[in-house]
Amino acid sequence: MRICEIFRSLQGEGLMMGAPTVFIRTVGCNLRCAWCDTDYAFDGGEEMDVETVVGKVGRTVNVCVTGGEPMLQRDMPELLDILLSMGKKVVLETNGSVDLSALPRNGNLMISMDVKCPSSGMEDRMEFRNLSLLDTKDQLKFIVADNCDFDYALEILKKYPTRTNVIFCPVGGTERLEWLAERVLASGLDARVLPQLHKIIWGDKRSV
Repeated sequence: MRICEIFRSLQGEGLMMGAPTVFIRTVGCNLRCAWCDTDYAFDGGEEMDVETVVGKVGRTVNVCVTGGEPMLQRDMPELLDILLSMGKKVVLETNGSVDLSALPRNGNLMISMDVKCPSSGMEDRMEFRNLSLLDTKDQLKFIVADNCDFDYALEILKKYPTRTNVIFCPVGGTERLEWLAERVLASGLDARVLPQLHKIIWGDKRSV
């Protein structure tokens, strides 16, 4: 598989925020979101076999597999199976545009799926059938830039009811949090508003 970087940091997003985590970032993405902050993972990187990747994880319990879009990697099922067999707690971050039906059903695998809103320019690429696969241990993220994005998210949640954890995060990860919080509270949604913790701590840096 093609690997952009492997590093240890704190989980900066979602339900596992703040937990020490090893990040495996793969190369390649089938989307081109207007506000993407990891475009350095579109190409390049290093070819590694699954055993090499697993060897770099070490003893850290929490592993986040991200990208790019990690589901584009042919060896991803094998990597996930090995990590889970080792007792790792794995978060798989996926952009919501690829079929997730083949993922293993495992209590230690959290699917962290995006729904791309209009500001991304990629909203027509979503695979909404995936929402029925998300369980109470998983999470569904909306990255929101403006009222148009927020209203779109409301429409999606109404059209595709889900029992998973819903998370709203502002574009950029740290800005317009008060505005977003007020919109979520006014909507009555049972949803979380979360920043990107790593950007609060280290700024807009790579490998943190």
